[in-house]
Amino acid sequence: MPTNGEEDPVPGGVRAGRSSAAGSAAEKSLRVLEAVAAPGGPHRLTDVAAAAAVPKSSAFRILASLVDQGFVRQEPESRYGVGPRLRALSALVDGGQPAGIGRILGELQRSTGQTVHLALHTGETITYIRKLEGDQPFRTASRVGLRMPLHTTAIGKAVLAHLPAGEVAERVAATGLPRRTPNTLTTPQALYAQLEAVRSRGYALDDEENEPTIRCIGAAVLGPSGRPVGGVSVTTVTFLVPREEIESYAPALRAAAEALAPLLCPRWVPGIGLRENSSD
Repeated sequence: MPTNGEEDPVPGGVRAGRSSAAGSAAEKSLRVLEAVAAPGGPHRLTDVAAAAAVPKSSAFRILASLVDQGFVRQEPESRYGVGPRLRALSALVDGGQPAGIGRILGELQRSTGQTVHLALHTGETITYIRKLEGDQPFRTASRVGLRMPLHTTAIGKAVLAHLPAGEVAERVAATGLPRRTPNTLTTPQALYAQLEAVRSRGYALDDEENEPTIRCIGAAVLGPSGRPVGGVSVTTVTFLVPREEIESYAPALRAAAEALAPLLCPRWVPGIGLRENSSD
C-alpha cells in the first residue's frame, strides 16, 4: 500500500476532482467509484484519491467498503479496479443481449420454472445481486442486497468448495458454524464432508439448512484461476419439489454458471478476491 506521503501523477483518463471538502459521504463514495472505473486502470490509491478529490485516508476507507461489497477489486501492487458487482450492474443494463447476465438468468428460470438467484462472495458471506421469481405463487424471503452465511446456503457452500482447504478452516475457526435450522451443518467434519461432495458432483445443495421448507441447488461462478467470485442457484419449496427433481436442474445450472463467469470476472487476477484479506 502506498505511504501517505507518496505523490504519484494522475494516470491518463482519470480526471482531477473538486475540493476534498466538497460533497457528502455518498458523493465522495461515488467519485471514488468513478475514479476507479476511469480508463487506464487499475489505479493506485493516490491516483484515486486525487481524482475523487478526497483525502487518501478517506479514499482508503471508501475503497475498503467498496471492495468488501464487490464493486471494486483490490489488485496486485495495491491498485484498484472494477469489481464483479459493478460489472454485473453494467451487464444487467444490457441484459437483452444474448450474452447478458439477465438473459442467462432468465433462460435458467424459464427452463426450471423456479426462483433463480445470483450472488457474489463478499467477505464472510454471499450477497444477492439479482433475483428472478419462480412460476409458483410462493415467494421466498430473499431479496437483492441480502447477505447470507456461506455454510448454510447452496451458493455459499459452492464457493467454500472451491477455496483452499486451509482458508476454509480459518474461516470456520473465525466465524463458527451458527445454526439457522435443525438441518444446518454445525460441525467442521460435516461441512468438510459435504464440500468434498460438492467438488465431486459440481454443485451444492441447501436442504432446509438456511430456512425451513426451502431447498436450493447452487453452482460457483469461477474466475480463470479457479477461484470463486460468487454463484448462481435455483430455489424451490420442499413441499412442491422433491430433492430428485431439484438435482435434475444441475446441468442447466452449471451451464449458467460457466456462461456468467466471463461477464463477472473478465480480468480475474489469480490470488485476488473480494478482500476477505489482502491475499484473496
